[in-house]
Amino acid sequence: MRKIFFGILLLFITTANAQAPEKWSSADIYNNIKKLNFLGSVLYVAAHPDDENTRMISYLSNAKHARTAYLSLTRGDGGQNLIGSEIGAQLGIIRTQELLAARRIDGGEQFFTRANDFGYSKNPKETLQIWNKDTVLSDVVWIFRKFRPDVVINRFDHRTPGSTHGHHTSSAMLSVEAFELSGNDQKYQDQLKYVEAYQPKRMFFNTSSWFYDGQEAFQEAAKKLTSFDIGTYYPLKGLSNPEIAALSRSEHKSQGFGSSGSRGKQMEYLELVKGDSIQNKNDLFEGIDTTWSRIDGGEAIGKILYDVEENFDFSDPSKSLDKLVEAYQLIQNIKDDYWRELKTSEIEDIIYASSGLFLEARAQQPTVTPGEQLSINLEAINRSAAGVILKSVALSPNDAAIYPNESLKSNEEWNSEMQFSIPNSAKFTNAYWLEKEQEVGMYHVDDRKLVGLPETPENTTATFTIFINGMEIEYQKPIIFKYTDDVKGEVYENFDIVPAVSISMEDQVLIFSDEQPKEVSILVRSNEGAQSGSLKLNGDQNWTVKPEKQNFSIATKGGTARLNFTVSAPSEQNESTLTATATVNGKSFDQSLIEIDYDHLSNLNLLAPAELKVVQLDIRKKGENIAYIEGAGDVVPESLEQIGYKVTRLAPSQISASALQRFDAVVLGIRAFNVVEELKFRKTALFDYVKNGGTLIVQYNTNRGLITDDIAPLPLQLSRDRVTDEFADVTFLDPNNPVLNSPNKLNSADFENWVQERGLYFAGSWDEKFTPVLSMNDEGETPKTGSLLVAKYGKGYYIYSGISFFRQFPAAVPGAFRLFANLLSIGK
Repeated sequence: MRKIFFGILLLFITTANAQAPEKWSSADIYNNIKKLNFLGSVLYVAAHPDDENTRMISYLSNAKHARTAYLSLTRGDGGQNLIGSEIGAQLGIIRTQELLAARRIDGGEQFFTRANDFGYSKNPKETLQIWNKDTVLSDVVWIFRKFRPDVVINRFDHRTPGSTHGHHTSSAMLSVEAFELSGNDQKYQDQLKYVEAYQPKRMFFNTSSWFYDGQEAFQEAAKKLTSFDIGTYYPLKGLSNPEIAALSRSEHKSQGFGSSGSRGKQMEYLELVKGDSIQNKNDLFEGIDTTWSRIDGGEAIGKILYDVEENFDFSDPSKSLDKLVEAYQLIQNIKDDYWRELKTSEIEDIIYASSGLFLEARAQQPTVTPGEQLSINLEAINRSAAGVILKSVALSPNDAAIYPNESLKSNEEWNSEMQFSIPNSAKFTNAYWLEKEQEVGMYHVDDRKLVGLPETPENTTATFTIFINGMEIEYQKPIIFKYTDDVKGEVYENFDIVPAVSISMEDQVLIFSDEQPKEVSILVRSNEGAQSGSLKLNGDQNWTVKPEKQNFSIATKGGTARLNFTVSAPSEQNESTLTATATVNGKSFDQSLIEIDYDHLSNLNLLAPAELKVVQLDIRKKGENIAYIEGAGDVVPESLEQIGYKVTRLAPSQISASALQRFDAVVLGIRAFNVVEELKFRKTALFDYVKNGGTLIVQYNTNRGLITDDIAPLPLQLSRDRVTDEFADVTFLDPNNPVLNSPNKLNSADFENWVQERGLYFAGSWDEKFTPVLSMNDEGETPKTGSLLVAKYGKGYYIYSGISFFRQFPAAVPGAFRLFANLLSIGK
């Protein structure tokens, strides 16, 4: 009986990251009753956050009422961030939450594999070498078996390797292969402890004119495709399907994908790839029983629930409770574990909403530590005429319980308070896929039951047991922290278990550009009352840290102590990692508590090792004062300060001839000409600055979405050329060029140990006054010479760089710093 239980239960008991609880209207209840009565499912498969077709997901969920989910093979960790400086794992957390927000709007569910988005890949061969193909394939099979889709839809074409992002094609290739393996009980047998082998009925490719040579070719092909109009209008929502899809798409804020809703007819096209053929080109579920008759014993349940749907009273949903409870009892007798668990969860939510129930457990603080005790405020209310008895409330992880056995009278609030002791053994709240050190292409997750989940299951919950119309039902709610903000009003936040002591490094990277020692500032924070102990900063024998350790004392919870250590670097170029460890009452603490906070996201905490990367860098520089005009977000300014520059961050409104003349160089942040609208009107001042003797460095911009065609004072056109192999050979086209020689003499060693890529969005064509400096290419491609262009313009220099300094600097790549210092020094 328990084989399927774990596979299904974890789909639902996952943290909602402190979103305000959903409060269904009558229209919402009715729509969910229709979903309860439709026993068909669709899984949409692609590679990244933003790859999904939100129009399709919304249509299938809201018009067809199918259980619909999106499987994104990665969390988008390798992309760029348009709202801040987070990249890598932290960006993956942001994009995970943005996907979950999108699904809350379009009605879908969300899954992932253990694949890590390592950046752009040009073909699936490279992708599947960097990913562990068999592990990712097993994850796709696992999701097929756990979600049990009738229909699988691939966003990309598995037959076109090399024509798009390698991750894209790989997602389709793995999906096609999983379709063949999912129903084979001889494959991935370790999964069969939790799920059964399962075979989807058919698989489609979500094609469009983009995949054909012109509209005429597509129109001819479309005659044989499955097609339907997804422009449905939903009177109960007051929105058309494309409007909902646009709202969903707009949740991808870190990628700048804000979308405007549209209305009217919109066609979608599907090409059958695998499985049963269909005659009715408008019906994905042809030949699939999507009624309650699909389940042994389901006809009796369907008879009750179809009647509930037909006679639903929008003015008083509680009138359906008797029949809902009757159907609930019958659902418990379903022998198929999958359907019993799934439909139990769905009907429980409908009963909850129809009875006007509200159940909440809230802490008086946002964090707690193992061993700590605190009060939990409980609230319950029944806003219907139904007979509801609150039998008990149990808190986890310590299973403390109270037994009110109290009748919840209509619209009369019940409140109570419980003491909650967190066990000393309680796990910290953290992203499960980041618990272990990751590889370039994979996250390590050993617990099979966690694989695929969008978030870590809640580790602090309150289970309310109620009797409603004589039937006992348990509702598990996450414990939350809630307060009232003067501007935002009611604000929900996560309630997290955190270490008693956490450590914050002022910097994650420290660059030594000379023999002078540097001060390292470390903040120790108490997350549990007064704390006294010692802090040690550990380094290898090449690095000297003084003092060896320091004592600290913190008076209150939330208090901090700032400790400074002096670090001296070796005389030769060297890289190392310093680790900080606090010792309190014999216990060691060595983690940083990283907070990710944006208006569109709930407070997100991430635990990571308290480490500081240190680099003794053989570097020289000319000039001193640098102006930095921020683009889409990076840490380049902080990195330049690390090597001794004085960096002034200029707002676009501050750009003028007089303001620029005092700077030795001006640097534009990544994608500045894509995202900073005002540069359209300030570019003349920038170009005049160059003409009068200044140096302007423009970092990469995408060739689509430029706010102006003229990003340079001389003709310059961008391309989509990029070099994704961070180990690709680099050839010096102009060996005597000053950017390769002064003040740092560069050689091949400066292009070793780069991360993720060499660069992106290289120049494609340029004026003859530009000098291409470097040549590089991925395997099997022609040399790309537009990664770094230098032009003398008037008395100064204009430089366009597609080199990904924004990735190399956080990774403390020495050669990237030496090259950038040369760019800043040109003409000095």
